[in-house]
Amino acid sequence: MSIVVYLETSDVAVRSASLPALTAARALAQHRGGPIVGVVIGSGLDAAAKDAARYVDKVLAYDAPELRAPLAETYAPVLVAALKAAGADALVASATSTGKDVLPRTAALLGAGMASDISSVEGAAKFKRPTYAGNAVTTVEVTSPTVIVSARQTAFEAAAPLATVGGVELQPAGTVDARGAAFVALHASKSERPDLTEASIVVSGGRGMKSGENFKVLEELTDLLGGALGASRAAADAGMVPNDLQVGQTGKVVAPKLYIAVAISGAIQHLAGMKGSKTIVAINKDAEAPIFQVADYGLVGDWEKVVPAMIEEVKKLKA
Repeated sequence: MSIVVYLETSDVAVRSASLPALTAARALAQHRGGPIVGVVIGSGLDAAAKDAARYVDKVLAYDAPELRAPLAETYAPVLVAALKAAGADALVASATSTGKDVLPRTAALLGAGMASDISSVEGAAKFKRPTYAGNAVTTVEVTSPTVIVSARQTAFEAAAPLATVGGVELQPAGTVDARGAAFVALHASKSERPDLTEASIVVSGGRGMKSGENFKVLEELTDLLGGALGASRAAADAGMVPNDLQVGQTGKVVAPKLYIAVAISGAIQHLAGMKGSKTIVAINKDAEAPIFQVADYGLVGDWEKVVPAMIEEVKKLKA
């Protein structure tokens, strides 16, 4: 039996958020065996399907105007059809907002068990996943014949392309029934900075920044480093920054190469969203702040003095 990987796409390529799912699928294949088949769904998929074929031996493309928007009501039946077409008994996708929406419905349609937000593959149907805001790790086992898995993006490395490019098979989308649901509009915030969940450098501020106006100094540091701006839930709840910048258990989960936490105390829910970062730098005037327990480098000091000094040093290095 094969393993199907649902790959989210932009207009021309596989989204980087889906590459960790490929790594998880390759790990699962070591236990279950069988080839890995990629599935792309949408409208106007020619370029994206070709890009997906760089990562798997075969891609099934479901291309139809009615599939332009990723609705769980329309995508889940397609994934069910894809598993049947591929002769698969396992489905893997990244635990993105789309993956979290589509996969449970797919599992329900198949009557299959699902392991959500896994952090490692332990066997053919056994996985580990973080619980209690990342303070505990639970081992779960799916006992149904078909296994559905969503992989935590920050727990798996992005998959590299294969040495040879696979083939693309255009599959019939069949009758697309949204069951009363409809895509109305997408309101996305536009920014020249990289996406927060995909940035290699993230600079985040907490409630200790005191006001939204003070985040301008973090924006300057962020732009000098070519990173993305984030924030703690406390800062977002206080209205200092938009909610879409929130990093944490109830916000976005990030794992950049460098995470700079400024005036963030390190509440459990925030740590759950960023402690997978490769290198963590914490700046806080409270030497007892919990953020220092996960930091690789800690600086006890007032951000009003430290951050401007960092900006000047970065400018000197870039001059």
